[in-house]
Amino acid sequence: MIEQIQHPPALPARPVEGHKGLFGRVLVVGGSAQMIGAPVLAGTAALRLGAGLVRIALPAEVLAAAVAVTPELVGVARPNRAVERWLTTALEAADAVVFGPGLGTGGQQYRMLRTIAAGSKPAVIDADGLNVLAACGRLPEPFTVQAVLTPHPGEMARLAAMVGWNGAVPADEAGRMDIATRAAGVFGQVIVLKGHRTVVADGARVYVNRTGDSSLSKAGTGDVLSGMIGCLLAQKMQPFAAASLAVWLHGRAGELAGRALSRRCVLARDVIDHLPQAVREMEEASASAQGTTAGAPPG
Repeated sequence: MIEQIQHPPALPARPVEGHKGLFGRVLVVGGSAQMIGAPVLAGTAALRLGAGLVRIALPAEVLAAAVAVTPELVGVARPNRAVERWLTTALEAADAVVFGPGLGTGGQQYRMLRTIAAGSKPAVIDADGLNVLAACGRLPEPFTVQAVLTPHPGEMARLAAMVGWNGAVPADEAGRMDIATRAAGVFGQVIVLKGHRTVVADGARVYVNRTGDSSLSKAGTGDVLSGMIGCLLAQKMQPFAAASLAVWLHGRAGELAGRALSRRCVLARDVIDHLPQAVREMEEASASAQGTTAGAPPG
């Protein structure tokens, strides 16, 4: 029996005396010569949601341009050779990793995915990370990491053969819950099936998000979500809880951006800019409901 969760969890505690080392270190592995925006959006969203330190690992030739967009990010040059050794060392300095935004596909990307899969740092596998996984046709072995996989319907369709799903990804809510739950059970990981009413599933529980609208229907908003999930994983939230909370805040920030700018005009960066308002709403509703600064978010 699958348990249907009605509300996302509360935000992690934010002690007044906290320092950046307390609030999580995120590593974003993504980007290529043709695609520097995706990892920057993911990293910037992780910072905006509260991560203490975010490193973005891109090819050396585009690293300076990427960091110039958000100077608070720490740039790391990603080598062309011996990527497994480099990534193993980089993961030691991280609390969570976001793998895939703008990364491209190929043998090097598969070797990095295999390194992450065999590690212990919680991971978000998004975008080209999912395409690398689909191209493999099976999970790398061993796959010991706790991961959140974040496919949109097209990416889910490419993964469908791996979970024994024949046919198109359903558009109805019950069907989306079914395929997300099935995929989560087969992979043994949390699945975030994006779209209108994003579904989060871990094989035993399912959460259907009720925030968000067509303000989010622009390139880059998925990268924002992956960075947000990575931030919460780095703050020691469990994967299902981190994913459920992130999709609620992401959707609400999109709604707020659409209200301010009109739904047709919102860019991914605008969603990041409206995250503080979404967070404040959640914090104030929690305080009002429980008479304290912590508690459940609004239903």
